[in-house]
Amino acid sequence: MTFLTDFGRYLLMLKGMFSKPENPKMYWKEFMHQCNDIGIGSLGIVSIISVFIGAVSAVQTAYQLVSPIIPKETIAQIVRDTVILEFAPTLVCIVLAGVIGSKIASELGNMRVSEQIDALEIMGINTKAYLVMPKIMAAMITIPLLVIISMVLGIWGGRLASTATGILSADLFDRGLLNYFVPYNVTFALIKSYTFAFIISSIPAYFGYYVKGGALEIGRSSTKSVVVSCIMLLFADYVLTQLLLNPVV
Repeated sequence: MTFLTDFGRYLLMLKGMFSKPENPKMYWKEFMHQCNDIGIGSLGIVSIISVFIGAVSAVQTAYQLVSPIIPKETIAQIVRDTVILEFAPTLVCIVLAGVIGSKIASELGNMRVSEQIDALEIMGINTKAYLVMPKIMAAMITIPLLVIISMVLGIWGGRLASTATGILSADLFDRGLLNYFVPYNVTFALIKSYTFAFIISSIPAYFGYYVKGGALEIGRSSTKSVVVSCIMLLFADYVLTQLLLNPVV
């Protein structure tokens, strides 16, 4: 019963963002502020994680491919496909769910507890549109860009680790990157990133917007939003993989 109640309020929150449109100019400053917080603010941790994910993927793939029958450039192909299909969109977004999701939930929760949201509503402002929509729109724009950066840095990290440890030469790794490349994999990763961006931003916004109590409840709501976001990310990952990759296989 609690799930149905939360899900219904979640849908009503999303509907409320469009039920009372206002002047778009008043949202621009908040939108750019959220783009800076979500995009630029997360660039550092995304870059570090992506490089090490690619490097570890290359080293572990080389460790497992011990058969002399398999050409060595296959390592580059595996690193490329695993980074594009799974590591860049899924692992990075799980990390962002903790970084961005907790921030959104705690920010809105603090505004709700301190009655700032109530004050805005008394002034006649659609708080769902003014506070929630810019966060979701900023996430939908910046997170796919972060995923693209993660793909590039992940593959570069795999190349760097391969050449530094003597697993592959740079020319052999580059040749493997071009072998049997499927452009649809990038499209699939971007579809996942847009879906994950919506989950990462909307679910924490719901938990923060409807929080009740004090500082302790804000912390609990922030933690719960991250947990639910991660579960929904993994569920959406499986559903999208089942729906979009089956025709290709």
